Amino acid sequence: MTMPRANRRRRSMMRMAAFGLLLVASGGSTQAQKGADLSGLWQTETAGSTVRIARCGRGYCGTIAATAGSGVDAQNPDPALRTRKLVGVQIMQAGTPSGAAFEGSLYNPNDGKTYAGSLTPKGPDTVEVAGCVLSVLCKRQTWRRIR
Repeated sequence: MTMPRANRRRRSMMRMAAFGLLLVASGGSTQAQKGADLSGLWQTETAGSTVRIARCGRGYCGTIAATAGSGVDAQNPDPALRTRKLVGVQIMQAGTPSGAAFEGSLYNPNDGKTYAGSLTPKGPDTVEVAGCVLSVLCKRQTWRRIR
C-alpha cells in the first residue's frame, strides 16, 4: 500500500527538520573538532617551556610540564602565588571551538597577565598560540610537538 503524496512529503520534511535540529544540537561548530588530536607535549617558540596540551571539554587546556629559569610564578599579580612552581600551572584554556581554532584564555607567566587567546592547528606537529589585548593587539607563537 502506498502513502498519499502529501503524507510522504510531510514525512520527508519532518526528517529534514529532525536532521537540522540534530546538527544544531551537536554544536554546529564541529569543524575545529574534526582535525587531528592536539594532545601531547609541545615546545614553546622560545624553547623556554614545554606545555602539555590535553582535551578539556570541547577544546584543549595547556599545563606547563617543564620550564627553564627559576621556574616560579614571580610575576603573578597575587603575591601569595609568586613563589609557586610553574610546573603544573594551567596556562591555557581553549575550550570553545571556532572554525579550525579553539578560543579561550592564556596566562603569561612572564608578565603575570591573562589574555584572550586562541589555539590554531597549522599542521600535524605545529600549532599557533595567540594572546590578544582588545582583540586587536596580538602576540603569536608557533609551538612544535615534541611527542
